[in-house]
Amino acid sequence: MEVAGYAVQVFKDKDAVARAAADVFVNLAPQPHESPRPFRVVLAGGTTPQALYALLASAEYRNRVAWDQVLFFFGDERAVPPDHPDSNYRRANDALFRPLDISGKNIYQMRADRPDLDAAAADYERVLQSAFEGARVPHFDLIFLGMGADGHTASLFPGSSALAECKRLVVPVTDAPKPPPRRLTLTIPVLNAARLVLFMVVGADKAQTLREVLKGTVSPDQYPAKYVRPGPERLAWLVDEAAGGTL
Repeated sequence: MEVAGYAVQVFKDKDAVARAAADVFVNLAPQPHESPRPFRVVLAGGTTPQALYALLASAEYRNRVAWDQVLFFFGDERAVPPDHPDSNYRRANDALFRPLDISGKNIYQMRADRPDLDAAAADYERVLQSAFEGARVPHFDLIFLGMGADGHTASLFPGSSALAECKRLVVPVTDAPKPPPRRLTLTIPVLNAARLVLFMVVGADKAQTLREVLKGTVSPDQYPAKYVRPGPERLAWLVDEAAGGTL
């Protein structure tokens, strides 16, 4: 279906959402034996992508992608050590990078555990510009995003000053309303420059918020996922029945 001009697909459960996301990934990513080309993807935080990572690393999917050509970035990171259970890097490393033996040179880790978050944000911005050969704003091939029950995405929370950022690619967050309060996040201009943004949303606790984000009139400052509008055919929503059954 289309809602507000954007593609929305409703699946039975979170496992079906993960499978649909995995299919999108392998269809866009470079295939074995084709001409080499870099494929730059941003991974989402939280627990929703875990089933996707497990599928991509499974025997069913792993041989369908030229993994040495995939470059992995992060949409946000918490200010915790990279081996901490809440680290987005650790979750991706445990479920995706290590099982697939992804080279460290293909992983662009956000170091939000550094004491100086401003410096960490500036460093990751330089990393992005280097990876995209000096482009002012990087154009990722694929960005995975989740959405919280409050409408936040990446670490862009309702009412955050980060929502108004239009020049910086990466900003520090020091007052996130859920722990840990200190984080790094990509900004809205980066998200909206992607060739494809793919939201994965599961759970009944997000149903009302999802309806508001897709159909409502409340300010995006209150529901930051509303700010992600890269354009028709560049934004898709994969949701389970619990989250999207009332659309």
